[in-house]
Amino acid sequence: MKIVCNRQQLVEAVSNVQRAVSTKSSVPALEGILLKAEGDELTLCGFDLELGMTTRIPASVEESGAVILSARLFGDIARRLPGDDVKLAVDEKNITVIQSGASEFSIVGIPAEEYPELPSITGESTVILTHDTLKGMIRQTIFAVADSDAKPIHTGTLFELGGGRLRLVSVDGYRLALREEAVPSEEELSFVVPGKTLIEVMKLLKDDDSELSLKVGRRHIMFQIESYCVISRLLEGEFLDYRAAIPNSGKTEILASTREFISSVERVSLLITDRLKSPIRCLFENGEIRLSCSTAIGRASDEFSAAITGDNVEMGFNNRYLLDALRNTEGDEVRVQLNGPLSPMKIMPREGGSFLFLVLPVRLKTE
Repeated sequence: MKIVCNRQQLVEAVSNVQRAVSTKSSVPALEGILLKAEGDELTLCGFDLELGMTTRIPASVEESGAVILSARLFGDIARRLPGDDVKLAVDEKNITVIQSGASEFSIVGIPAEEYPELPSITGESTVILTHDTLKGMIRQTIFAVADSDAKPIHTGTLFELGGGRLRLVSVDGYRLALREEAVPSEEELSFVVPGKTLIEVMKLLKDDDSELSLKVGRRHIMFQIESYCVISRLLEGEFLDYRAAIPNSGKTEILASTREFISSVERVSLLITDRLKSPIRCLFENGEIRLSCSTAIGRASDEFSAAITGDNVEMGFNNRYLLDALRNTEGDEVRVQLNGPLSPMKIMPREGGSFLFLVLPVRLKTE
């Protein structure tokens, strides 16, 4: 294999693909990036048996071929090369010579035949979305994905497609995040994508309305994002019946400034540390939201005005869960519904129902 390619394009491709590579594996090939030169392109592939990522960059190929190089070493070398172009030459013993400017490296590669095959997608359905739509939907739901393996299915986000709408739902036992958008598809589908995959997909998405495609098979999903292709297994199991978890109405409804709510929670959270945990006490009454917190190092209280209709309520919340929900809302104001001190807080946009967050309360000790 003999090729010349642009260093900047190579660095970008390696940095992205490297995130799908195993950092520790008993199979050395899985700690590497597969490089394949054909036609006028260099294909790079990373795969950790659960998540695979491939991309192509233009290259002038003198001799086609393939090799596996250590992802960490090759990435470090590529990032520090001095020239604008990179020459790669691989001999029959997989010794790879990397040249750029005055620098030259010779490293030992692994035969390409040792690389595991990426899964193929069978019985596929295709969904077309725009970058900014999917990025916004993932951002507003990924924070509520479970980080413990107690219920593996909840370490992913549920995708529900039907009636021309796509809905993403994440739950972790303490909170729920739901985001919905109209999509140009009449398919009926339901599948769960691992949170780890969605974090990597989000990094590849842009903030514009260019299109990408999702190909969904029985056991795998493929995201085609411009020159990148991300393949991931789907999670199997019984996802929570989230519809039953959402309260239909609230006895108390609040309209509050998102920024004021976040600032107030952040201020009273200053007394809470990893060692000193304490719920935030929230009192909703007489057009005001009063927040307080007490830990071994002191007490804090704060208040701000809000439009409140219905019963007065006092309830406690985990400060991090409440902040996660408030920070991921879109809009200057949020609508909050409460159904008593032990029912979850329901956070929605001021108008419409594009997102819905539930935060479970914490039982307060009587003071």
